[in-house]
Amino acid sequence: MVVATMVRANDTETSGLPGVIGRSPVILESARVTRQVAASSATVLLTGETGTGKELVARAIHELSPRANGPYIRVNCGALSESLLESELFGHVKGAFTSANENRTGRFEAAHGGTIFLDEIDSVSYTLQVKLLRVLQEQEFERVGDNRTIQVDCRVVAATNRDLLDEIEAGRFRDDLYFRLNVVPILIPPLRERMGDIPLLVDFFITKYGQSNNVSVGTISAEAVAALQRYTWPGNVRELQNYIERAIVFSRDGHLSLDLFPSHVRGGTPVRVGRPGVRNPETLCRELVSQGMIAAGDATHNLYDRIVSQVERELIGQVLKSCQGVQTKAALKLGINRNTLHKKIEEYGLESQDA
Repeated sequence: MVVATMVRANDTETSGLPGVIGRSPVILESARVTRQVAASSATVLLTGETGTGKELVARAIHELSPRANGPYIRVNCGALSESLLESELFGHVKGAFTSANENRTGRFEAAHGGTIFLDEIDSVSYTLQVKLLRVLQEQEFERVGDNRTIQVDCRVVAATNRDLLDEIEAGRFRDDLYFRLNVVPILIPPLRERMGDIPLLVDFFITKYGQSNNVSVGTISAEAVAALQRYTWPGNVRELQNYIERAIVFSRDGHLSLDLFPSHVRGGTPVRVGRPGVRNPETLCRELVSQGMIAAGDATHNLYDRIVSQVERELIGQVLKSCQGVQTKAALKLGINRNTLHKKIEEYGLESQDA
């Protein structure tokens, strides 16, 4: 069997950024900008799809900066409610609210002299965005329940998987905060735009998860690597590393073959729990005829296509309405590319709902 050879994990870090694997042009360009901005104190906004490695880049900015010896503090803004996030970011004093039994230092205060990474910045409430703007502009804030102003010196790196301009248009994000965050924007490319990096990533994850699972893995089949390079990776690098770990767990002889990967990665249809299988056009049309919903002469493949198109049009229309016409958000909900959604909107004449 033809197999792909293994390389040492540290040989794959050709991007020049700690922990970032790849040598494709798009990742090298992101690395170049990252290294250049790291030496400054400028605020950075990382944008990219879920699973592309935004946190790795944020940490690299810190480690390559003059603040590397200071603290690196990460906050997942999407994981907490508005009240909890405010306390998490700015701290609180005893008695500020029911469960505030003692004074607490916030993340901004803890990041003094270092870097604070605000992940999922788009999820911060409109009200709390005002306080964030003040910290960015004035480098000061008050703890929840206190009137004493605290001065802080920390660099801010923010990240989002959404188009913040769309969020501004929808009235969910302040334009002044956006411009303050967007001093240096860095786009982290999706894995499908750097498929040439997959062999490097595969070798890195094989080494990493082979060691952590105490499995001696030496090779991966060329067939498996080829399939991994054909798959579109909606979950990006995070999805790839999960599948590599899964394959390692189930491998028996230290060799990763194609059958150890999920069927949809191998080119099949994803298995969806609780959903019926898709019926072919002829079966569906026969059922419609038997139910008297269409005439027998109309039971053609073209009719099936028209039915599918009608359902698709209604679905897209409903999702657009629920997203107030924000295409980026609607595309995420539908699980399709934004350009594809835009074409569907034009095809079905849904421009009036895209407002």
